[in-house]
Amino acid sequence: MKKLVFSIVLAFVLWTVMFSPWTAPHVNFWVAMSCSAAALCIVSSLFNPGWWRQVRWSFKDVVIGVGLAAFLWGVFWTGDKVSAWLFDFARPQVDAIYGIRDGASPWLLSVLMLFLIGPAEEIFWRGYVQGSLSSRLGKNRGLVVAVILYALVHVASFNFMLVMAAFVAGVVWGLMYRLFPERFAAIIISHALWDAAVFVWFPI
Repeated sequence: MKKLVFSIVLAFVLWTVMFSPWTAPHVNFWVAMSCSAAALCIVSSLFNPGWWRQVRWSFKDVVIGVGLAAFLWGVFWTGDKVSAWLFDFARPQVDAIYGIRDGASPWLLSVLMLFLIGPAEEIFWRGYVQGSLSSRLGKNRGLVVAVILYALVHVASFNFMLVMAAFVAGVVWGLMYRLFPERFAAIIISHALWDAAVFVWFPI
């Protein structure tokens, strides 16, 4: 349990450095995100050796992953329109999130999201954190706690739309992992594709 708590605290510290208005201006976001993703992936491998056995690649996983990414993009596109209609602060907060990509190469961001950031987040948050919590608290409680933690790690940004985005995505990926852990490869694919699609290829 100590290893799990350490890992979660580390994630909170890293995400706070990246997103907090007091520290974010002093770091390069994409360097920090890439290093943080790599660090969490290493932690997962040290504290949960053999996690890669859960990842069984197949054509069906690719299809499910692409479909899930497309579904999530549609959910967020709809959510963006509804939230902008309901709340004056919604669109400016979304634009602030997109401001992170200013000046960065779209190709570089795509590569980082597809092959490092997206996969690493799933390996850590679902494969390690949710998996560990589920083995201790039960699958349903493990899912709930993991989703809450995944959302709360973004609170330091003081961006309500970012926190809600993490919550919604966490529910979808977490529920998928809860119901179909054998489809972990599909979940990783969907996260990687969704990151690149919503942030670079087809921004909302």
